[in-house]
Amino acid sequence: MNKPVNAKAMKDLVEAVLALKTVDETRRFLLDICTPKEIADLTDRWLVARILDEGKLSYREIHAKTGVSVTTVGRVARFLQQENHRGYRVLIDRLKKG
Repeated sequence: MNKPVNAKAMKDLVEAVLALKTVDETRRFLLDICTPKEIADLTDRWLVARILDEGKLSYREIHAKTGVSVTTVGRVARFLQQENHRGYRVLIDRLKKG
């Protein structure tokens, strides 16, 4: 069962992330706060989101290319396309603008 997220603690974490100023600071923070597996999982999800956004590969092709499970590819696709959070979409669009 998933532990409920403490709203204040999450707000504090988000504010801490927003205070990071460089790629190196962010990398070092992620290395401190996440386990190697968590970093790998986050990295995989971000890669899958960008590949899905290109719209050229099927879920199975993405799995073959990245090693990420088809279930995870589907979950990322759902969050990218259907969920209200729009976190992936905001960042993908922002980075495309450059």
